[in-house]
Amino acid sequence: MSHQTLSTILFLLFVAGTLGITFWASRNTKDATDYYAGGRSFSGVQNGLAIGGDYMSAASFLGIAGIIALSGYDGFLYSIGFLVAWLVALLLVAELMRNSGKFTMADVLAFRMSPRPVRTAAGVSTITVSIFYLLAQMVGAGALVGLLLGVTSPTGKALTIVGVGILMIVYVVVGGMKGTTWVQIVKAVLLMGGATLVTLLVLGRYGFNLSGLLGDAAAQSGKGDAFINSGLKYGTEAQGLAGKIDLISLGLALVLGTAGLPHILIRFYTVPTAKEARKSVLWGIGIIGTFYLLTLVLGFGAAALVGGKAILAQDKAGNTAAPMLAEAVGRAIFGDVGGTILLAIIAAVAFATILAVVAGLTLASSSSFAHDLYAHVFKRGNVTDKEEILVARISAFVIGAVSIGLGILAQGQNVAFLVALAFAVAASGNLPAILYSLFWKKFNTAGAVSAIYGGLASALILVIFSPVVSGSATALFPDANFAWFPLSNPGIVSIPIGFLAGFIGARLSKEYSAEKYAEIEVRSLTGIGAEKAASH
Repeated sequence: MSHQTLSTILFLLFVAGTLGITFWASRNTKDATDYYAGGRSFSGVQNGLAIGGDYMSAASFLGIAGIIALSGYDGFLYSIGFLVAWLVALLLVAELMRNSGKFTMADVLAFRMSPRPVRTAAGVSTITVSIFYLLAQMVGAGALVGLLLGVTSPTGKALTIVGVGILMIVYVVVGGMKGTTWVQIVKAVLLMGGATLVTLLVLGRYGFNLSGLLGDAAAQSGKGDAFINSGLKYGTEAQGLAGKIDLISLGLALVLGTAGLPHILIRFYTVPTAKEARKSVLWGIGIIGTFYLLTLVLGFGAAALVGGKAILAQDKAGNTAAPMLAEAVGRAIFGDVGGTILLAIIAAVAFATILAVVAGLTLASSSSFAHDLYAHVFKRGNVTDKEEILVARISAFVIGAVSIGLGILAQGQNVAFLVALAFAVAASGNLPAILYSLFWKKFNTAGAVSAIYGGLASALILVIFSPVVSGSATALFPDANFAWFPLSNPGIVSIPIGFLAGFIGARLSKEYSAEKYAEIEVRSLTGIGAEKAASH
């Protein structure tokens, strides 16, 4: 049996199982709390697994392994940034968001401010960040199918992206948060199991000598010691100072972005108490931390056992390094059959990863449109749960269609890099508004709207006029050149702009409520009043 046939069977089994879970969950989805927050019925451990499933995306598994395999030490900085980001989320927003909100990020902002402009801004930002993130998952899906089925034509990969998009829409429309959460829990277990298995096999091949693995990776990369030292991707002599600044910018976006990611923030509302929210983040950190340590072995293992040339020949962005490593180490230890089986397992797990994450992202963006924009902006709160859920389901179709179209356009980009852009947008627009709202007494509506739109617009404009979109061989439009911003990662400029815009906007307006701030301060820090607010 070929690896194509085996991996297809495994993938179809996963799809069948998760669709079964989704339809089961749909029978228990009766109102908006069930659809948006899973009835707040998940334990801290379950939610921690789901957070891990939501966070460990195709960018983590495929993109980071690929970028380490091609860029060595500089690629591992993605792993470090994604992991450290969780400490920021735990310390600054996890418990406070759970105590202050109801279903979406905008609930926290709208509590003490004029709800319509704030919800509009938050809804626009949520949908923008989610679509950036969805782009990466779609590109990962196209690359994976190219490896598995030998599809090399852009049309074949585009059809794959369409298929993944349709599946994610089904998960969200039918299962809501309950179905999506269970899919993410199953996927987290599968991903950790698959990544651990390949890591142990790679380390076993080197007698658990990490130094031997790194030395082999450096030799096979063709770049020598430069491969395991900083500066291969960022800060090269050709890049000069801009490369070093780009690296700092990337780090800022990764570390601060998680605390502003809409699909992560809504996970805190699925647990019944603040204590369970804390527990879920701690479990999430444990799972995610372990996983990112594994990516070090996966990336350098791919460089050592597969080689950069072979990886680039299959996918120029390196997104297939992890599955190719699975096949190589399986063949080396167990023969051709072992290589085929291991490739099939890892490819099926990667597919599961993509499906689970795109479902979470689509749910976050469709929930924000229905709950924030439709229910509170367009209908001014005069809407039933049934109407709101219907609009959420319709918007899932629209957001899915947009993501499919953009995913087809972005083929050829590294998925970890695409996700870093989503983090930059989240850190620039969402994070300043959230932190100011939770911690600054005189923050107001003008400040919130200015922070979100200022950070969002600056990040998007800088990306559009950066080497990501034009002026380089790997750009979205490689034949055009309208790049005047020298950095690929806009965070070092756009994040301060978001905070500054929020500060200036708040200072120019005198409107604020000391009573409302006192109430949200007590609620966010103690949880008093949170249960009552969540039930309304």
